[in-house]
Amino acid sequence: MVNRVKIVTDSTACLSPEEISKYDVRVVPLKVIFGTEVFREGVDISNEEFYRRIAKGGKLPTTSQSPVGDFTQVYGELAEQGHPILSLHISSKLSGTVNSAVAAREGLPQAQIEIVDCLSVALRMLIAPAVKAAERGQGLPQLKASIERLNVCLGRGNAGVLSTLEYLWRGGRIGGAKALLGTLLRIKPVLAFEGGEVKILAKARTSAQAIGYVLELMKKRIEGDTRIHVGVVHTHAVKPALALKKEVEAAFSCAELEFLELGPVLGTHIGPGFFGIGFYSEEQWRPD
Repeated sequence: MVNRVKIVTDSTACLSPEEISKYDVRVVPLKVIFGTEVFREGVDISNEEFYRRIAKGGKLPTTSQSPVGDFTQVYGELAEQGHPILSLHISSKLSGTVNSAVAAREGLPQAQIEIVDCLSVALRMLIAPAVKAAERGQGLPQLKASIERLNVCLGRGNAGVLSTLEYLWRGGRIGGAKALLGTLLRIKPVLAFEGGEVKILAKARTSAQAIGYVLELMKKRIEGDTRIHVGVVHTHAVKPALALKKEVEAAFSCAELEFLELGPVLGTHIGPGFFGIGFYSEEQWRPD
C-alpha cells in the first residue's frame, strides 16, 4: 500500500496550531526581522506583537525566507516514513522560500517531492483542499495537477485594497502599482496579485467604492449560479474587512467564508491597513 501524500507549507499560510494538528501538515516558518531581532513567524512573534511594533513607527521590518536546511529536515523525515510530499508555498515573487524548497528537493533525489508556487497571497486556501484530496487517496502527480488548477483560479480570484504603498515600495515588490506612487492620499487603490505580481484593478475614492468594485469583480469572475469558497483577510484593518465580509455574505452563496488577519511576513510586504479577498467557485474547480 502506498503511503498517502503529506502536505508541507510555510508560515504565510497563517494556519493556527489547531489547524496544523487537524490537517496533519508540516509548516516551515519564515522570519521577520526588526533590526537585530529575528523572529520565526508563528513561533516567536504573535500578530498582536507584530502590529504593535509596526504602529510604533521607526525602521520598517524585513523578512527572510525559510532556510534550505529547514526544508531538508522536514522532507527527509517524511520521505523516510515513505510519504510522497506536496509542498505549497508563498509566491516566488514575494519570497525566496520556493527556491529553498527546490534546493532541498535537489539534495534528496530519492524522495518524491512536488512544489507549488502560489500565484497570489491566498496560499491558505490551497491547504484544506490539498489535504482532503490526499486523504481521498490522490497520488502525487494527480494531486499536484488538481492544486495547480485551484492555484490558477485563486490567481484570478483575488483582490485587495491598500492604505499605503510604502511597504511594497521599500520591499522592492511594488510591480504594477508603481504608477500610483504619489497619489495614494487621494485614492483607495484596488489591486490584485496575478502571477505573483501586483496589478492595478481600480482607483476608488472611498473604502465603500473599493468594496463595490471587489463585489463586481467577483460577479464577473464567478461562472454561473454556484456556491463559492471565500477568504476575507486583512492586516490590522478589521472594520473595512468586516464590511467586505458582510457584503459578500449578502451577495453570494458561500460554501465557506473565512475571516483572517494575515501574519507578520505578509504584513511586512503589504503593510497595515490592507483588506482583501480570495475566492473560487465550485464550478471553476472540481478535484479529480
